[in-house]
Amino acid sequence: MDDNQSFIYHLEALRSTLLHSVFAVLLLSPFGFYFAPKFIDWLVAVSLPDTMAKLHYFSPMEVFIIQLKAGIVLAIIFASPVIAYEVRKFILPALYENERRFLGWFMSLFVLLFISGCAFCIFLILPLVMNFSVGFMSERLEPTIGLANFVNLASGLILAFGIMFQFPLAVLAGVKFGLVSVDTLKNLRPYIIVGILVLAAIFTPPDVVSQLMLGVPTWLLFEAGLLAASFIEKKEA
Repeated sequence: MDDNQSFIYHLEALRSTLLHSVFAVLLLSPFGFYFAPKFIDWLVAVSLPDTMAKLHYFSPMEVFIIQLKAGIVLAIIFASPVIAYEVRKFILPALYENERRFLGWFMSLFVLLFISGCAFCIFLILPLVMNFSVGFMSERLEPTIGLANFVNLASGLILAFGIMFQFPLAVLAGVKFGLVSVDTLKNLRPYIIVGILVLAAIFTPPDVVSQLMLGVPTWLLFEAGLLAASFIEKKEA
């Protein structure tokens, strides 16, 4: 197989991976839409303090549109094992036997960390953000938060935490497959931290609190990945 044929083959494999992942999300979307109203009610109950017991909607179709958005987010979460499988299938032919064994538990950790990131956001970060918002309430200031604002914030943060929780795996994969050494990552630590903060600023609303709440845990996960990668590098040396 010449270079052009190889490039076309890999391009076709990538196209197949993307199509199968999108199809999985679309296939699971009806389940996401079915559970969306209950998910929103549960998310409100978990996230909102007692002093902000209800949210508001301001147009006739707002709730329906928000439920569709929440349903898509749920479908992505439901489809994450399928997406991980498709990514694994795409990468597998390029790996040696020992690397293939590594990839098996690597993709399992991918799903676990994604779900952990989503759960971390739901149970810890969203309540902190909403309590922080309520902290500005006074006799002359009362929060009237719209459903759309809350769900858009929650959906963005949940997916952002799911994605950013993959940082340890990125470090492990880079070291395991020889793309980068632990010493190089340590030397690049200041730049990586800046990059994490930039990504946190992109993935979160334009406020410092949300950015730090995403950036700080991601930095700690990077350090954890670096520690694990050091262990692997010493073991294989």
